[in-house]
Amino acid sequence: MDKHGINDATREALEAAAFRRLVEHLRARTDVQNIDMMNLAGFCRNCLSRWYDEAAAERGLSLGKEASREIVYGMPYADWVAAHQREATPEQRVSFEVSFRENVGRKD
Repeated sequence: MDKHGINDATREALEAAAFRRLVEHLRARTDVQNIDMMNLAGFCRNCLSRWYDEAAAERGLSLGKEASREIVYGMPYADWVAAHQREATPEQRVSFEVSFRENVGRKD
């Protein structure tokens, strides 16, 4: 039990539910570009899918980049890019370079 009286199994179930809700939200908000998420929050859908793949690998499962992305995006990544991704502006690219440098190597 943690300090809130939540046991490990319940905590994991709550975390899984929150993850599913986040993924559902991101799938619905196709207007929000990954570069904007990176610039503001330091992570994006690709990061989330990488973390999912890393968690799977830690448990001996081999999903791979594309399968993990499909889990997060709800469709093949190439389909999402074709349907929803816009060209980044020069300002977004500059902000991204700063954000990326700040977040490289972080283990969130």
